[in-house]
Amino acid sequence: MKKLKTLFKILAILPVILLYIACNPIENDTQSASMLIVENLMGTDMEGNEGNFLQSDVIFQDPEDPEKTAIYADSAVVTFRGRLLDPNSLTGPSYYNDITVTRYIVSYIRADGRNTEGVDVPYSFEGNLSFVVPIDSAKDATFVIVREVSKLEPPLIGLHEWRDAGVIEATAKVDFYGQDQVGNTIKATGYLTIFFANYANESSGS
Repeated sequence: MKKLKTLFKILAILPVILLYIACNPIENDTQSASMLIVENLMGTDMEGNEGNFLQSDVIFQDPEDPEKTAIYADSAVVTFRGRLLDPNSLTGPSYYNDITVTRYIVSYIRADGRNTEGVDVPYSFEGNLSFVVPIDSAKDATFVIVREVSKLEPPLIGLHEWRDAGVIEATAKVDFYGQDQVGNTIKATGYLTIFFANYANESSGS
């Protein structure tokens, strides 16, 4: 009889234990059993080489005719990986654990503490994404990390002058948001150093 009572007690608390394991307190108090990891965040230099930074040309000037200018957005490539919060889950991953990434928010930070948007750093902004990151798999995605309009507003517009315009160094903080297939919210954050300047543009024939 005593063994039977002990068994009933174990069965009574088992759902509570399973619920605790399934919770994901790391990501905004979500109840998801999945987590999204930013494995890598890559930009490019002025020669188009990938690296863990971005050289952002605030204005393109035609090397053959400097009067001809253009403004282009800058992109970055993020590598996500989906994981179970409990790697030793008894049931293992399922379709319901896969993560759909839906949007992202970019904000900029300077090391010197001067972080007023529209004065010291570009304004933050939100963008949309739509793709699935399966659990235990990696997924790459390209997204805009610097908008064209940001290069037409302070402080970046102040770098348009060709001579002695200077460089603004900032860190882009990118918060990615999504949900598992049950609808639980999931968040992950990545960082990328950006050097804003009016870089020299070489002709395509050089």
